[in-house]
Amino acid sequence: MIDRQEFFAAKLAYETDGSDLYTAQKAGEPVTVVDVRTDEAWAQGRIPGAVHMHYSEIATRAPKEIPAGSEVVVYCWSPGCNAGAKGALEFAKLGYPVRELIGGFEYWVREGYPLEDHDGVHRRPIDPLTGVPRIRTRP
Repeated sequence: MIDRQEFFAAKLAYETDGSDLYTAQKAGEPVTVVDVRTDEAWAQGRIPGAVHMHYSEIATRAPKEIPAGSEVVVYCWSPGCNAGAKGALEFAKLGYPVRELIGGFEYWVREGYPLEDHDGVHRRPIDPLTGVPRIRTRP
């Protein structure tokens, strides 16, 4: 039986959140972000710089497009979607160090991180139920 310490250490090894991913991106850490959703979902918006690779294509495309050993973070639409877990499993089968973005694209956007769509890169207002709106005061 796994104990609590091992359980939570494993969660942190296999999952990440928007804040940690955004911090890693800003720091220039080498992480490949992979959107495993459908073409229609990708067109609605995505994490800037993400690679679009539906989870059903990972086994054939990843070895050709993502260097072996690359740290990978996968995401799907929301906490109610298991495509991220399906994608993470496919990357794990190929031996990639992979983590799943908890909350998916929904929480990335709701927490105010940048998104990219056909209009370019922009941000939506932070949802106060999922993130802390930044209050700016200027003299």
